[in-house]
Amino acid sequence: MGGNDLPYAKRSKKYWKETWQAYLFLLPSIVILSVFVFWPIGFSLVLSFFKWDYTSTTRYFIGLDNYKELFRLTYPVQLSFVNSLINTAVYVVIVLVVIQILYHLFGLMSKYDKTKKGHSLLYGLFAVALIGYILLRNLSSDLSAAGLFAGLGLMGLGLFVLLRRRGSIQSIKMRSSQWSTMILFAALYYVLAYVVLKQSADFVQYFTLAKESSDFLKSIYNTVYYVLLSVPTQIGLALIIAMLLNKNIKLRSLFRTAYFIPFVTSVVAVSLVWQWMFNDQFGLLNYVLSIFNLPRIAWLKEEVWTIPTIAIVSVWQHVGYTTVIFLAGLQNIDRSYYEAADVDGASGMQKFKFITWPLLSGTTFFIMIITMIGAFKVFSQIFILYQGLPGPVNKSGLTLVYYVFDAFYNQQRMGVASAAAYILFVIILILTMVQMYVGKKRVHYEG
Repeated sequence: MGGNDLPYAKRSKKYWKETWQAYLFLLPSIVILSVFVFWPIGFSLVLSFFKWDYTSTTRYFIGLDNYKELFRLTYPVQLSFVNSLINTAVYVVIVLVVIQILYHLFGLMSKYDKTKKGHSLLYGLFAVALIGYILLRNLSSDLSAAGLFAGLGLMGLGLFVLLRRRGSIQSIKMRSSQWSTMILFAALYYVLAYVVLKQSADFVQYFTLAKESSDFLKSIYNTVYYVLLSVPTQIGLALIIAMLLNKNIKLRSLFRTAYFIPFVTSVVAVSLVWQWMFNDQFGLLNYVLSIFNLPRIAWLKEEVWTIPTIAIVSVWQHVGYTTVIFLAGLQNIDRSYYEAADVDGASGMQKFKFITWPLLSGTTFFIMIITMIGAFKVFSQIFILYQGLPGPVNKSGLTLVYYVFDAFYNQQRMGVASAAAYILFVIILILTMVQMYVGKKRVHYEG
């Protein structure tokens, strides 16, 4: 035993020596990160529980008051927050029950019972029903019959497309009794929407009213609106451009460089150029509109165009970077897959659906995460385009990062700014975790 212990002791001593040497090499980076990253993060978390302005050295512990102040309304909303949540929960429960009934009624459980495809179909039906609910709410201001039927028709179209995509339409042979039941369900849904939605308010309605009496809620609304506009548009355009640049075309290298240049250009320079292009008097965009006899648009003066304007600038600047990542993913796909598809006579759309898109899921997953996080941090474009103001009127360009900047720099309320920053951190963390959870089931890696 004693003879074997000595080599083990030597190995252990060598292991710890190498470990400490590695940490010594990492020590400069750890010190820099601690001073400029870890310490500010920890200090801002502590500061979010204190009341402190920049002109005073005294800090007062106030607990969660800074977080409460973020959600405090300047004037009361006529709707009840609790009732809006209850109404929304009731509708969600009703939709789930109806979907389960339909799922059993059309015999889908016999084919998809206890399978991932069956569960995906359930989730898809639920999503379609919620989309229909939103359409029913917003297509008609007074919930008239025309608005309700339009929303119900679009919801039915979405349901048909979903079932068709899942391969369920072909497997369902509709009998007359099932058609009668479906028509009855549509009629009941119409009555439910007209009675329940007419007399009750949901959380969306409450938030729409509340954001006008709270700058922080409005910043959340504007940021989410910007993310929904910019992220899908940027990813979609980047994928299309990457697929075009992946082909054997002339001047391919020139086009790749041209698309990437805006990303490495200063945000200030880009915003100033677009500020001229958006000018309602002599801007390039309005000049193009005038060629087609279209009315001029006050891009930088109308509230309704604030977030779309910011999204246009951001997408134009960052689409090149996303394109390069997609291009790298496309070039990593083995050409043998496409050669086999050509032998089988597959069309271009079939190649994209069954080869390109599945094998790009890992790249798409990475792009979605970094693009979403970057979109939530939008600030510079707003500051430059609107010359230091959060939009032209009514703070229409106020985003979460701009709110943090305004609370810290202009109002000098460090505690409130730190609390808002951590709310932003929690929102990004939750959305990233959701994407990670979904990505584990949807992402496929070649190999």
